[in-house]
Amino acid sequence: MKNIEVILYTDGGCSGNPGPGGWGYVMRHVPTGREKEDSGAEMETTNNRMELQAVIEGLKALKRPARVKVVTDSSYVKNGIESWMDGWKSRNWMRKTSNGLKPVKNVDLWQELDALLENHETVFKHVKGHSGHPENERCDQLAVNAYKRLVEESSK
Repeated sequence: MKNIEVILYTDGGCSGNPGPGGWGYVMRHVPTGREKEDSGAEMETTNNRMELQAVIEGLKALKRPARVKVVTDSSYVKNGIESWMDGWKSRNWMRKTSNGLKPVKNVDLWQELDALLENHETVFKHVKGHSGHPENERCDQLAVNAYKRLVEESSK
């Protein structure tokens, strides 16, 4: 894909799995260098749900179709998009297991992400988490701060 317009860095995490969790993203408009970041949290969630939510929220923030490079430390998200989703959709959102077909986990988020991806040209890049990648570290910080705030507010 040529002429990437937006780079979307994402991360999600949990304290416990399940437990309180957060998501964060940093979005950079490549032509201008302008950045936007956002984050959010849920009291009872999983790491994978927060990883997906970060990508969803970033794509929802785009005001028009764009060429987007999504940078994530989640193999689950990258593999889901690039390797598994077509099969899930062909099996009506079911996944193959050794015991036959089972519903896809987090299907609500996968379906929302699938619909958002229809609006954009996307490529996914995997980076190693907690390895000093500046934007990935910032997204992690946003996610952690979001769920810590939520836990703090709920205990008042």
